Amino acid sequence: MKEVQTGRLTTGLLLSAKLRDYAQLIKLRLSLLVVFSSVIGFLMAANGNWEWPQLILMILAGLLTTASSNALNQVIEKDFDRLMSRTANRPLPTERMTTMEALLAAGIFGVAGITIFWIYFNQLAALFSAIALLSYAFIYTPLKRFSPIAVFVGALPGALPPLIGWVSATGHLSVVAFILFGIQFMWQFPHFWAIAWVAHDDYTKAGYKLLPSKEGRTRFSALQILFYILVLIPVSLMPAWLGISGIISAIIVFICGGVFLFQAVALFKNCTIDAAKKLMFGSFFYLPIVQLALYFDRI
Repeated sequence: MKEVQTGRLTTGLLLSAKLRDYAQLIKLRLSLLVVFSSVIGFLMAANGNWEWPQLILMILAGLLTTASSNALNQVIEKDFDRLMSRTANRPLPTERMTTMEALLAAGIFGVAGITIFWIYFNQLAALFSAIALLSYAFIYTPLKRFSPIAVFVGALPGALPPLIGWVSATGHLSVVAFILFGIQFMWQFPHFWAIAWVAHDDYTKAGYKLLPSKEGRTRFSALQILFYILVLIPVSLMPAWLGISGIISAIIVFICGGVFLFQAVALFKNCTIDAAKKLMFGSFFYLPIVQLALYFDRI
């Protein structure tokens, strides 16, 4: 009996460790944030005309597709992840998981996610999902070691989730879908550059060129962040200007933009890692708050 209990305990620990490895492989928290944007696009498009099984399927398809792109990203960057402290403990660099296992998982996730979009939603949603997956994994990922333009390239698939959610519900594009895409597109620059500022030393070890300035943490890089936030604010206010949402969401968006801008100005003045961290955490709050405000003000 004791041996059986010990065996069960060992099996449970191994399963738990394997699940943690897969959570790291697919970057679970990042994947959930991506799917959240898809859900907002879906709900705004459906305008109350949706059912739970449909929403759950859309979430599953988005999560699987995003998981595939993140797993492929880690397969491609396996040797570079070993060089950075923030990624050295991932399952591939530590060889807790083989490259073949990760590739197989990525393939299953990607095919399953796109197939769900194709069968249960529409071909346009499946097409955009495939574009997001392939461009993130095979264009953005290798480009990171060659030029800061990778951030611009990566912002395109990174902004597709709300658009995918919209077309999943409607089967067609619209002005609102492109505005949601535009908000997420512009948001990614201050968000990712703040992360790149904080992790610049680590990124340099792996040869990644992600900050706008070749010299790294400079006022020019901070100025670029400031510029994109100045563009992001009016883009985020477009739904109110076009009558898509109301005054309440406009006020919330304006306040969030003001806080975000204040953090960017502080980074421009000080050019410190602490200021970049505040901006980075500010970016984590900005997008979901703005998206939720637009959604609740629309229904």
